[in-house]
Amino acid sequence: MAHIGALKAFEEAGLSFCVVTGASIGGIVGALYAKGYSAADMVGIIENVNRKEFSKNLKPFSDMSFIESFLENYLEGDFSTLPMPFAVAVTDGVTNKSKLLKEGKLARALTASAAIPPFFRGVEIGSEKYYDGAFSDAIPADYCKELGADFVVGVDLSAYNRPEEEKSTFSRLLGSAITAITPVKYLDNAKTRGYAAADVMIRPNLSAYKATSIDRVSMDEMYEVGYEAAKVQIEEIKQKISAWEKEHRR
Repeated sequence: MAHIGALKAFEEAGLSFCVVTGASIGGIVGALYAKGYSAADMVGIIENVNRKEFSKNLKPFSDMSFIESFLENYLEGDFSTLPMPFAVAVTDGVTNKSKLLKEGKLARALTASAAIPPFFRGVEIGSEKYYDGAFSDAIPADYCKELGADFVVGVDLSAYNRPEEEKSTFSRLLGSAITAITPVKYLDNAKTRGYAAADVMIRPNLSAYKATSIDRVSMDEMYEVGYEAAKVQIEEIKQKISAWEKEHRR
């Protein structure tokens, strides 16, 4: 919802993008954008999610086929059906390294990029098993430039995560237990590589919410947080784009 709120702010400012990459939920929202859906369209898609059914499927290491089936209603076919360059970052279940998926069945690739353990198990594509792209490249601005983008705006949904020392003892112990059974690990540069490649980074403060905050009030609030975070940086983005254009016209 924060991603969608940011897109709404971009639409109001007349800013559009011609190359898109993403990881995890950023990949799903990015694919919808690349398909041509507006922010309002995406809110409508969210409204079609059966929250009770979704919550029922949230068991440790669930299969993601129910999400893939839902996505196929809006993102059917292959990457080649999208009107603009788009790719998603995934984490290889064997090497723990980042990999870019930009061909094949779109809905399957998106579920692979969002398969965050312990909620979901890895997604098989061919002979490989992939997990959430955020473990190895959370904000794939570097891949965006590899696909041809000149100026990249990134969105960091975890910019305001609570530091470990501020968490309760129980939360820290639970986190350690989850890490121990998780088949992939967060790389040290999973976020820094995105910051290094992005020209502007939007950082909505979502510290008050969890990945499971799917009630209507929380969803609406996260939308507003994303919208406001992007809106306050619109002028900065426009100025930097203008400066980039002047420099490269010389």
